[in-house]
Amino acid sequence: MKTIENYNFNSKKALIRVDFNVPLNENYEITDTTRIDAAISTIKKILNGGGSVILMSHLGRPKEGPEEKFSLKHILPYLSGKLGVEVLFANDCIGREAKEKSTTLQPGEVLLLENLRFYKEETKGDKSFASKLAAFGDVYVNDAFGTAHRAHASTTVMAQFFPNDKIFGYIMGNELQNIDRVLLDAVKPFTVILGGAKVSGKIEIVNNLLDKVDNLIIGGGMMFTFIKALGGKVGDSLVEEDLIDTAKRTLYNAKKNRVNFYLPVDTIAAEAFSNDVASQIVASDEVPDHYMGLDIGPKSMRTFAKVIENSSTILWNGPMGVFEMSNFEGGTKAIAEAIARATQNGAFSLIGGGDSVAAINKYGLGDKVSYISTGGGAMLEYIEGKKLPGVAAVKG
Repeated sequence: MKTIENYNFNSKKALIRVDFNVPLNENYEITDTTRIDAAISTIKKILNGGGSVILMSHLGRPKEGPEEKFSLKHILPYLSGKLGVEVLFANDCIGREAKEKSTTLQPGEVLLLENLRFYKEETKGDKSFASKLAAFGDVYVNDAFGTAHRAHASTTVMAQFFPNDKIFGYIMGNELQNIDRVLLDAVKPFTVILGGAKVSGKIEIVNNLLDKVDNLIIGGGMMFTFIKALGGKVGDSLVEEDLIDTAKRTLYNAKKNRVNFYLPVDTIAAEAFSNDVASQIVASDEVPDHYMGLDIGPKSMRTFAKVIENSSTILWNGPMGVFEMSNFEGGTKAIAEAIARATQNGAFSLIGGGDSVAAINKYGLGDKVSYISTGGGAMLEYIEGKKLPGVAAVKG
C-alpha cells in the first residue's frame, strides 16, 4: 500500500484526520501540547512535498452543536507557531467558508476546519457528512491513532471516498509498528505491568497476552479483586465483586501458561480516599477493616523493579496507586524509574494509556523510554486483539 514516504503530494490537497483533542484551561490556553506536537512531522512532510494541508479534528464532547470552549480556533496561535506558517481557519467544517477556503488553498498552505463534533453526523459515522468532507481534498491521511477505535465519519467512513489515495500519517504508522513489536516480536523476557482502578477495563488485555508474556505485574485498585479471589482480606479497598470468578480463572490460566503472575505483597492503606489522612503499610491480603489500599508498598516496589530491570520487552498501562496524591505516588514512580533503567540497559519499553503517560511525563522520564503511545483506548483495544475501524479502513 502507499505510505506517507512514497506518496507524491505535489500539488495535492491532503485531508489529514489529526487528534487535536488537547486540554484547555479557563483562558482557552493549551495545557498539554503533546498531541499537536506529534502531528507536526506528518504535516511538514506533506508541505515539503509540494502539497497543501486541510486539518480535521474533534475537541472535547460538545453536546448540542457549536460551543466556544470546544472551538479549535483556540489552538491556532500555537499551531501556526509550531509550523512556522499562518494556519488558516474555517469557522465550520462543511459549510460555505470551508468549501471556499479549501478550494483556493495553495501548495504550502494549511487550513484548519472547525470541530467535527459540532455535527452529530461525525460520531454517527454518517456517509453524507463524510462525503462533504472528502470533497475538499485529493488524498486522505489518517494520523489520529487516539480515535482509530471509533467508526466515525472522519476516522473511518471517509476512507471509502479515496480508494487509491488513503494512507497513514507518521503517528499511525509509528503506533502500529511499535505496538506490533510488543505483540508480535517481543524479545524475551516480556513483562507486562497493568494498573488502574478496575479489572473490567483490563481483563481482555490480560487474556490476550497470557500466551505471550513471561511476567504479568498487577497493581492499582484492580489488584484487590485478584487478592480477594485468592481469599485475602482487603478492607474497604476497591473490589469488583462480579469479577471474582473471572479473576480466579485468569489466575488459573496464568499458571497453566507458566506466566509469573505478580501481585503486591504489601500496600499503603488509609482510612479515606485523601492525601491528608494517616496511612500505614500493611500486607495486601490483610488490610484492616475501614481501610483501603491506595498504593503498592515498598516490598512490592522492590520486587517489581527487579523483574522489570531483568526484562527485554516491557509494556506498561495504568498506575500502581493514586499517583495524583503525593502520599500514594511512590509505587507508580518506582515503576516508571525501573522502566527507564531497563530501557537504558537495552530493553524495549512501550507506555500507553492516559495515566501512565501522565506519570512518565510527571517524573521527567518521557525521553528515557522507547515509545509513548498517543492513543489510550485505541491502544488497549488493539492489544486486546480487536480490529480498529480506523486502521482497517485505510488498510482495506
